Amino acid sequence: MKIGFNLLLWTPHVTARHRPLLVDLKKTGYDGVEIPMFEGDPDHYAALGEMLDEIGLERTVVTIIPSVDKNPLSADKAAREAGLAHAKWAIDCSAALGAPIIAGPVHSTIGYFSGSGPTAQERKRGIAFHRKAGDYAAKKNVRIAVEALNRFECYFLTTMAQLADYLDEVDHPAITGMYDTFHANIEEADPVAAIGTIRRHMSHVHISENDRGTPGKGHVPWDATYKALKKAKYDGWLTIEAFGRSLPAIAAATRVWRDFFPSPQSVYREGIKQIRKGWARA
Repeated sequence: MKIGFNLLLWTPHVTARHRPLLVDLKKTGYDGVEIPMFEGDPDHYAALGEMLDEIGLERTVVTIIPSVDKNPLSADKAAREAGLAHAKWAIDCSAALGAPIIAGPVHSTIGYFSGSGPTAQERKRGIAFHRKAGDYAAKKNVRIAVEALNRFECYFLTTMAQLADYLDEVDHPAITGMYDTFHANIEEADPVAAIGTIRRHMSHVHISENDRGTPGKGHVPWDATYKALKKAKYDGWLTIEAFGRSLPAIAAATRVWRDFFPSPQSVYREGIKQIRKGWARA
């Protein structure tokens, strides 16, 4: 098991100016960081990878489908092609960064709603998209960990049962799934049991409190969650994902309207202790 921290708490675009933060995360005991990937090119991420190597941090990536003109589920062929091109860009940048996993809702435009549930046609388009993206990712030694979001952020994949069934049909080794404690807290009747549902596809885990604050300060059943992950023989990343108000655009997108912790430092310093103790007890 490895412990990571998602850098969206500070920035949507990591650069050399974040080196002091990265050094402190390493000193705190983190094995790696999750790099937001919303802009930039492979050269930028190659240089960032070199800096992370110097510091001694491994890395994963988090990204999204940012706009409807890149929606892989769209009836518009040009939008679907743009969505695939966007995925290939993220794969190229991740490979340059040295990140083997791209996590996130890489299935539909985040925050976009059609006004109804997913259709058979959208599912067919999504599967075609993921098989093509998977072929490209496999050539770059990258896997995509598809994330189901709660119903207030997307409509296509919202539960572990939906995600597992969908990935069964995609049936591609480079297209995997992930479990996020925040979204499961909203959507699952039994969030802990849902780990068993996604187990066969699970390659990544986000550790996120029910209020997006410090893990262990809310009501996510952490002891039961860690036990279920161990029972599932999960041995990948446990990456903390928390959000604050320092970045207005991200705060608005994640609906963060108040402070959930005294400082970002308190989140990563207390969060890693919570994971270590919880994992040891499980």
